[in-house]
Amino acid sequence: MKKLMLGNEAIARGAYEARVRVSSAYPGTPSTEINECVAGYPEIYCEWAPNEKVAVEVAIGASVAGARSMACMKHVGLNVAADPYYTAAYTGVNAGMVVIVADDPGMHSSQNEQDTRMHAKASHTPCLDPSDSQECKDFMRTALEISEEYDTPVILRLTTRIAHARTIVELGERREVGLRPYVRDVKKYVSMPANMKGRHIVVEDRERRLAEAANELGINRIEWGDRGIGVITSGAAYNYVKEAMPNASVLKLGLAYPLPRKLIEEFASQVTELFVVEDMEPFYEETIKSWGIACSGKDKTGVQGELFARRIAAKFMGAPEPGPMETQGIPVRPPVLCPGCPHRGLYYILGKLKLTVCSDIGCYTLGALPPLAGVDTCVCMGASIGMAHGMEKARGVEQAKCTVAVLGDSTFCHSGITGLLNVMYNRSAGTVIIADNSITGMTGHQHNPSTGFDIHGNAAPQLDLIKLCESMGVKHVVTVDPYDLAELERVLREETARDELSVIISRRPCALIVKQPNVPYVCDLEKCRRCGMCMKIGCPAIRRTESGVEVDATQCVGCGLCATICPFNALSAKGE
Repeated sequence: MKKLMLGNEAIARGAYEARVRVSSAYPGTPSTEINECVAGYPEIYCEWAPNEKVAVEVAIGASVAGARSMACMKHVGLNVAADPYYTAAYTGVNAGMVVIVADDPGMHSSQNEQDTRMHAKASHTPCLDPSDSQECKDFMRTALEISEEYDTPVILRLTTRIAHARTIVELGERREVGLRPYVRDVKKYVSMPANMKGRHIVVEDRERRLAEAANELGINRIEWGDRGIGVITSGAAYNYVKEAMPNASVLKLGLAYPLPRKLIEEFASQVTELFVVEDMEPFYEETIKSWGIACSGKDKTGVQGELFARRIAAKFMGAPEPGPMETQGIPVRPPVLCPGCPHRGLYYILGKLKLTVCSDIGCYTLGALPPLAGVDTCVCMGASIGMAHGMEKARGVEQAKCTVAVLGDSTFCHSGITGLLNVMYNRSAGTVIIADNSITGMTGHQHNPSTGFDIHGNAAPQLDLIKLCESMGVKHVVTVDPYDLAELERVLREETARDELSVIISRRPCALIVKQPNVPYVCDLEKCRRCGMCMKIGCPAIRRTESGVEVDATQCVGCGLCATICPFNALSAKGE
């Protein structure tokens, strides 16, 4: 049976067919759909973890206990999970364990373009790099088999175009793979220095054996064509090379690390000119050059952005350079808070009070864009609280009184709890705002420990944010509705004036979860003075016209925020 599948969907199918038993993940674009699809297979235990570190620890535990396991995340999530993952490279595994990591060339939804292949090399663990959905499914089985044969965790690396593209997949049956017996082995699984010194030798030997075996591994293959041009490539770039350079000879790498040196040397010796075409860093190119093989690649493409067929044809085949999207007639769609988003009122008041805002990663990060322009810093998950704390320690309490940290309920569970604990423990002042929209919003509405539901939508124990903050010793914890601008402003003024830590929970569900009355607002043009106040909230449903302001009824959700700030009562719900 054949089916058109996303790469992420095919990963889940591959996990099912290869008899993965445990899957844990934290949502992050472009990896989110993997675990959502895994949840559709009741034979696999599946969960959302509070963060990626926990997800990898769950996978390690399941593997040691004898069950095939997996953890899923985006590339920056592996930074969070690096602590357990790197040590698992030393301890090894029992049953197969795969960590699926989705890189994001071009930064479509990420704060950097880091290359997961670098993590594979640094951790001395193998990394597979599929080029389509069929390989996504098949490489899951291969990765698990490599994991078990070589006693190692394995990285299966995707990129955005592989994760989110659909290609045909040949489905198979679920394999019969039993639980492996758990055998207590302190010298292997207890990462004390005395034990791990011996395990490091095991890691070196494993890497050497796998590098040798890579020369015969079927997922590395040569496709001979015109031997005047040879291309070494992998992943999404392979598809672009086949389109842009259809006659070239190609060495397609399915195993991104360790590299098959003998196979590469054989290929290079039989082509006149050798190119290396790879997304992101010159990972292959630098290694190949270190072996004394002449090749070219990043000197033509650079390391920034995605490699598309037109770009490769231009750089390597002399085709015309593709222009930017704007010149190709493709409209640019800037990210924006949805109509009715509860974060809009929060950022409007933060801007009005001219507060310094340390933001986190989430929907509320979009408050950085005009006209709200309400974010001063944003680094990574959980950083908002730590950075605000650092500002207070650098510049004193007066700085704390004009600085707030903003993060969502999911991000607070991910890595904000320890930040808040640090602020409290070290007696810092400041205000932390938990923008609680009752969901993990930006990645597409996944549940988290504060929502009261699990990955299947079943009821689960719900974290009480108020009690948690109070249990840390925070004396001032206030909940406010961000639609109530007057009350929100009063609370913000009161809490930021304190000489001690306070927490504000800005609580209202995402407008896409709990629907508003959905009566669109209209503008009375006779009352409208075109003052522009309603434009300051940046609602995409409101636009200026020559005669005044117009509200797009197809976008308006009836939240009424625009009417709240209109000084002339020109905006009202239709029919009122």
